[in-house]
Amino acid sequence: MSTPNPPATRRVGRPRAQERPAGGPEPRDELLAVAAELFTTRGYTATSTRSIAERAGLRQASLYHYFDGKEAILAELLEGTVRPSLEVAARLVSRAEAPAESRLWALCHSDVALLCDGPYNLGALYLLPEVQTEQFAVFHRLRAELKDSYAGLLAATEPGAALGPEERALRADLLFGLTESVILIRRADPARDSAALAAATADAALRVAGVPQRSLTRLRREGRELLAAQI
Repeated sequence: MSTPNPPATRRVGRPRAQERPAGGPEPRDELLAVAAELFTTRGYTATSTRSIAERAGLRQASLYHYFDGKEAILAELLEGTVRPSLEVAARLVSRAEAPAESRLWALCHSDVALLCDGPYNLGALYLLPEVQTEQFAVFHRLRAELKDSYAGLLAATEPGAALGPEERALRADLLFGLTESVILIRRADPARDSAALAAATADAALRVAGVPQRSLTRLRREGRELLAAQI
């Protein structure tokens, strides 16, 4: 009697629906990139975890190794739109030797540039009703911290320091809203020049802050120098 062949050893790991080329993006990054595309082009509600996984070349079950579900993917994408701006804001706030007005210009310019970066308008996801749930508390906390940076720089400007608390809080709301308004502008006109949009928005932010028109040229130059020095 012949000895039967031993059973095939089960492969350990996360099976792919299809083989991916070596040196490509990590599966987690690939899932995020695919989700960014589908959420912004097809719609969040219309996108399933199965469609995300299949587009990324993974089996649906493999997606859950990296994310708990579709909400977790969306939360990661949203947080990723804020964290880089927070890092820039922290460095700008620490540059106390530079005029607060030029630092505010630089923060607004950088924030708009980041919101306009990449092929997909991820900022439009802020408007989803699902984003108001507890699942996205970290995103809301990060966004509130970024807004506080705007408020702090505004308060350090000469016109901002002259405002009362209520008026200063209102101006901070307007500044932050002005910056994020580029999300709607980009949605209406995806081909808009992002560099020109960032500069124009930063100029407008200083005017909202109460900076006189005659100072804009100098502050714009100083703001660009801060950004060029990578802060």
